[in-house]
Amino acid sequence: MSRRTIRIWYLIHRWSSLVSTLFLLMLCVTGLPLIFHDEIDATFGTDWESRLAGNPSATTGQPLDSIVAAARDERPGEVPLFIGFSQDSSLITVTTGPTPDAPGEDMTLLYFDRLTGQSLGPVEEGGVMDVILGLHTDMLLGFPGMIFLGVMGILFIVALVSGVVLYAPFMRRLRFGTLRQGRSRRVRTLDRHNLIGVATLGWALVVGGTGAINAFADPLVDGWREGELAAMIAQQSSTDPLAPEDYGSLDRAMARAQAALPGRSPQFVGFPGGAWSGPRHYAIFFQGDRPLTSHLLTPALLEADSGRLVDAREMPGLNKALMLSKPLHFGDYGGLAFKLLWAALDLLTIWVLWTGLVLWMRRSPGRIERRIDEIATGGARGATA
Repeated sequence: MSRRTIRIWYLIHRWSSLVSTLFLLMLCVTGLPLIFHDEIDATFGTDWESRLAGNPSATTGQPLDSIVAAARDERPGEVPLFIGFSQDSSLITVTTGPTPDAPGEDMTLLYFDRLTGQSLGPVEEGGVMDVILGLHTDMLLGFPGMIFLGVMGILFIVALVSGVVLYAPFMRRLRFGTLRQGRSRRVRTLDRHNLIGVATLGWALVVGGTGAINAFADPLVDGWREGELAAMIAQQSSTDPLAPEDYGSLDRAMARAQAALPGRSPQFVGFPGGAWSGPRHYAIFFQGDRPLTSHLLTPALLEADSGRLVDAREMPGLNKALMLSKPLHFGDYGGLAFKLLWAALDLLTIWVLWTGLVLWMRRSPGRIERRIDEIATGGARGATA
């Protein structure tokens, strides 16, 4: 490469790394406990999944109508907004609120055992893991924070790609993976930084890419609502809101949706008037029965008063990418062994980010410019920074 090309790639790598490093360190540190969120919840007694026996609540148990009635009795004056199912236990959740379009801060999440219909009480919010998750997803700033971290994720990918481009010319006089033990501490740190950075490259690209996709979840969901969901609702002549007292049997609607989508299991239900359903509809979201398809959702829209199936269709490709990226981002595809691998790679990435910052702060003025000149003219020295 010419001197100009090398310099351009170096400037891209330097500034994309410097701008994003502190935020990426925060994301890696907060992401580490989130990899083990299931195990942490179970250990500290906040995970009902590990306590309840019985068949999955997505497949059998007490009638859904009786669970909804119990939730309304527990929260008088409120209406059901969502029902969430478990694929691993008899746990079932019901979200209620004062109105069908209640904001998130006004919602209450209730736990039930579908096997017995027993109420397990409301979910306690605001724990340490919730704060860590908030820092990781949006820095506790809401949508602007999500978009900002998404941009940082894109800069991280740019830094990785530019680092790979620079690795070859800067290390061309050395064998791949060389650690120069006889050189200064700075050079030894640089060699380890480069080697571990290349070794974790694939994982970093995956986590950075999926994190960037997750950061833009709200616009993707809004696009689905304004496109696919609106088209499904438009098939019905009346779009007047349905009063909660006029809701029909959810069990009847579920049976018809399952008949239309055999081999799939319900993940959650959106009640009429909410952001995930129509003004007069139950929206039942089904997942597949295989490890990959279990993360993909197919919504079925049904009239809440009559139970008639209006439409059922798969989500667009971008929304599918979003659904697949979330579990991959936290290593939720392969059990504990996969999570341990994810954690080890996360720790290595923290080290790479930190040493990159240290190397930059301890740089010698003019060193990089001299090294670029040496590379462009065929100099023989090894990599420096």
